[in-house]
Amino acid sequence: MGSIEQQLECREKAEYADVNWDELGFALTKTDYMYVMTCCEDEEKFSQGTLTPFGNIELCPSSGILNYGQGLFEGLKAYRKEDEGILLFRPEENAMRMKMGAERMCMPSPTIEQFIDAVKKTVLANKRWVPPHGRGALYIRPLLMGTGPNLGLKPASEYTFLAYASPVGNYHKGDMKLIVEDKLYRATPGGTGSVKAVTNYSPIYKALTQAKAKGFSDVLFLDALTGRNIEEGSACNIFILKGNVISTPTAHGTILPGITRKSIIEISLTLGYQVEEQAVPIEEVFDAEEVFCTGTAMVLKAVASITYQGKRIEYKLGKETVAQKLYATLTGIQTGLIEDKMGWTVEIY
Repeated sequence: MGSIEQQLECREKAEYADVNWDELGFALTKTDYMYVMTCCEDEEKFSQGTLTPFGNIELCPSSGILNYGQGLFEGLKAYRKEDEGILLFRPEENAMRMKMGAERMCMPSPTIEQFIDAVKKTVLANKRWVPPHGRGALYIRPLLMGTGPNLGLKPASEYTFLAYASPVGNYHKGDMKLIVEDKLYRATPGGTGSVKAVTNYSPIYKALTQAKAKGFSDVLFLDALTGRNIEEGSACNIFILKGNVISTPTAHGTILPGITRKSIIEISLTLGYQVEEQAVPIEEVFDAEEVFCTGTAMVLKAVASITYQGKRIEYKLGKETVAQKLYATLTGIQTGLIEDKMGWTVEIY
């Protein structure tokens, strides 16, 4: 990381926006720039993108995204190191997932190189909004939208890729208390549950709103086919721990293959845990020692309790938990405190 003198010199050169970093939650703070590029039906690839001041965009009332929900989004973070350097975490994984989602939604997508370049340029243009080390992250939200006009039901004739950013803090504050939803379902076999389609999210608002009105943090959804297996939360994957075994539902088509999920599986294996990706019946949570959720927004969060059909199960929390060990390892890599032997981080200048 360089000498203390070098680190101090970097700190003196760093410019920060006027933000109370200690009060950041997970909400939009408008930053300086966004990155935009387009692709028309007579073009084979996206055009060279441009940075433009952050602001509203103009859409035709009959655009594919507004009328038929033809759109995807991604989410990733940039972290500030102790020496003021900036790290991205596994951006190529987001790029590949967007390509997979675009194929499912009949959309062209940026190349992996275009995606990563767009993210880098968005971060650098907004680098004064990257929080100081250990006080949050810059969340980058790439969007892929059908913006061409369509009255009939068909893929759009024009597409827009847009990336914007916002500094963020914790996604969930306080203990995480889940309630199992056994009447509404997040995804169905053959649907779009395994991609980040924009249409996956608003249908869960009803369940989430009802849960929060009862004092819960989030909803744990069951599979639509049998109603017996746990799948994921409203915006997170789930893991359970029993002894040395960490289990998580298989990402088989109705579950989003989360990048944080993938990273935690790989870290768990390197730390000597046995990881099982399989169907996880709801009964398995009754005698789990620990339960935790993962996602880009929340990173990794231990679950304090799960309530199912009036029965509340509580789990181990605290500094000595496996969840805390995994969280410390992951965030250490993300922020440059731990050597990245996985090759996951990308430093940008």
